[in-house]
Amino acid sequence: MSRFPANLFAGRRYAVLGLGRAGTASLRALSAMGAIVSGWDDAGYARDQAEDEGFLIADPTQDIGDLDALILSPGIPHRLPVPHRIAAAALAAGRPILTDAELLYQAVRGAGSRARFVGITGTNGKSTTTALLAHILGAAAVPNEAGANLGPAALSLQLLPDDGVYVLEMSSYMLERLATIRFDAAAMLNLSPDHLDRHGDMAGYEAAKQQIFARQAGADVAVIGIDDEAGRAMHARISRSVSVSGTLPADYWCDGTMLRDRDGVIVDMRGAHALPGPHNAQNAAAAAALAVALGVSRAAIARGIIGFPGLAHRQELVGTIDGVRFINDSKATNADAASRALACYDRLIWIAGGIAKAGGIAPLEGFFPRIVHAFLIGRDAADFAGVLAHHGVAHTVAETMDRAVPAALIEARATGVDVVLLSPACASFDQFSGFEARGTRFRDLVALLADQKMVVA
Repeated sequence: MSRFPANLFAGRRYAVLGLGRAGTASLRALSAMGAIVSGWDDAGYARDQAEDEGFLIADPTQDIGDLDALILSPGIPHRLPVPHRIAAAALAAGRPILTDAELLYQAVRGAGSRARFVGITGTNGKSTTTALLAHILGAAAVPNEAGANLGPAALSLQLLPDDGVYVLEMSSYMLERLATIRFDAAAMLNLSPDHLDRHGDMAGYEAAKQQIFARQAGADVAVIGIDDEAGRAMHARISRSVSVSGTLPADYWCDGTMLRDRDGVIVDMRGAHALPGPHNAQNAAAAAALAVALGVSRAAIARGIIGFPGLAHRQELVGTIDGVRFINDSKATNADAASRALACYDRLIWIAGGIAKAGGIAPLEGFFPRIVHAFLIGRDAADFAGVLAHHGVAHTVAETMDRAVPAALIEARATGVDVVLLSPACASFDQFSGFEARGTRFRDLVALLADQKMVVA
């Protein structure tokens, strides 16, 4: 790996809107590559931090027509539900609005590297699949850099040689803002309603997700999960696509415990302790399909899947107290994601709640018989309580995580349940800065309970 040339973007002019993780990385990288770049954020403290680092801070609306592009952080809308005023000005001036992954691609190709690009999207599972593929590549000694929506921002990744691979997690917000990037291999894992305010409706959301395959041709590989109706329809439209499934026969699928393709068994998933459940079997199938497309051997793929350590906040075992396992699945910010965790346990204590997505927890009705008791937190706890009461599920409105976790342990001991699952089925911003902070608080509370037990003992 090496650095990008210092004059790569010399003479180009960019404005970066949104100075969070991705925006700040864009300022640093574009400046280091010789571009004339300014930053802006509606929050004064973010502007002050960037200015303290030596970057030019300026509202770009005055000279918007002189920009080569506006680099817009993913969370800031440029069309729906209401475009940010600076994005609206860029659109009116006919200036491109791009995401940082697009600039990474332009930089890599501009630097002369033929490193391959892999894009991974889907409503759920994309972080796990991205990290898993990067782990497989690393175990097979393939130079790689992973990031974008997961982990390091795209423009903080290093320049790879010709035999390297960029593994990029791509959100629907990022996929709306591409211009030239072509993924040598790309995966769309699954589709369920999410972010409909940003895309207008489900058709708009699907159209954004399908952009992962834009500009693919020839030997490029499209991998599509077919465990949901929308995925099956997309697979049917893209005739050259490879299908993957957690349970059903496809090009790559899990037959009981065995992950297979058309040539036979790849790996026994019982050895992949960080990848429980059919949804993770689908994630593993997608990673395997992508790795095969990149030339990784079947034996190396198997070793990588078995050795994968998992990701924080994705069905992460954070502690065991008196035989009760505490599982942190804080990343489950919608009902579909929560369903994948609930399916892994026959009896459990469930901690859920926050800011509900469209449909709330009604789609989880089929899993309610598994829930011995639910502890509900956050803004929409009362609404969830009404749904659970209608279905006869025992529950308590605990309101906060600090109350829910110790109460869940008491209930688990009393009922002989050996799993307490935090899988909120909600966004976290009513009580936390994000799902990471929510999961970290859960982990800390479990550790505190374990310490208290040791003191008492």
